[in-house]
Amino acid sequence: MFYLLFVCVVGVSADPPKGYVCGRASSPIVIDGKLDDKDWADASWTDEFVDIEGDKKPKPRFKTRAKMLWDDNYFYIAAQMDEPHVWGTLTKHDSVIFHDPDFEVFIDPDGDNHQYYEFEMNALNTGWDLRLPKAYKDGGPALNEWEIPGLKTGVHIEGTINDPTDTDKGWSIEIAFPWKALAEFTKVKSPPGDGDQWRVNFSRVEWQINRANGKYQKVPNTKEDNWVWSPQGVVDMHRPETWGYVQFTQGKASETSFKPDLAWPAKDWLHAAYYAQRAHIGKTKSFAKTLEELGFPLKEGLSDPKILVSEKGFEVEVTITPKTADPQTWRIEGDSRLTRVK
Repeated sequence: MFYLLFVCVVGVSADPPKGYVCGRASSPIVIDGKLDDKDWADASWTDEFVDIEGDKKPKPRFKTRAKMLWDDNYFYIAAQMDEPHVWGTLTKHDSVIFHDPDFEVFIDPDGDNHQYYEFEMNALNTGWDLRLPKAYKDGGPALNEWEIPGLKTGVHIEGTINDPTDTDKGWSIEIAFPWKALAEFTKVKSPPGDGDQWRVNFSRVEWQINRANGKYQKVPNTKEDNWVWSPQGVVDMHRPETWGYVQFTQGKASETSFKPDLAWPAKDWLHAAYYAQRAHIGKTKSFAKTLEELGFPLKEGLSDPKILVSEKGFEVEVTITPKTADPQTWRIEGDSRLTRVK
């Protein structure tokens, strides 16, 4: 039995995640890490990466940018990372790659915060592919047994790896994700249709190092840096609601406008309500049954907020009426699964 409650209060706001239009490659990309295929020249760079917490932290020490393309067989990702000292130690597949400097990709095809993919690689071209049924904060395990058949990766180093005696320019990577693998745990089309949007983010992990005894050594008692495309707000990549929007087009990306998610204000509000409910549970050991109990305002432009509570958990719903579209009702569940109700 659910309790249905209607409450109306006034609102909050937040900036939406980053957006990117991903154009179609005219021919298969050669995956060698060099970014010298003609189609890469036509693809735009993302904004430079920022600290994972966004404006709360200083600008990253080194520049990082990414590009994306696609065709009938692959979702292509490239990245370029400035780095005066390129190094890596891990050579075994499915090692915990972020113990080295690495580049990471996160993909949630249907944007429901569940059944998403993570891939990490280092400058030695060692990879770690895993799937999460749901985020760690919601009890989701990392399924390391998940593999990506047909995955292609390449690394190009502008300098010399693991040589502390010189100064490098950096390293670049290319990845080709087969659509067949990305389709395994989603109901949306893979490859996507023209105009479809997937939730994607990138992270670069960097460590502060010393050079001693002819080797690179991490500075003791120093945490890693986390630099990302679309900021998370906290040091946690496993918050898919903050990942960027990648919009796929059959045409040229330069001739296609990015279309903001009209439902974003509702989704943003629902995620905030989810976190408020979790905080309330942590404090009181019980579910709030009204927005007043949460001390939580309703955003302007939203209507019909509902909190549904049972012994097993909670759900929150809200309706948004965009100026150029029909009303949409969205729901978030207690394990952060986000779905459209109508």
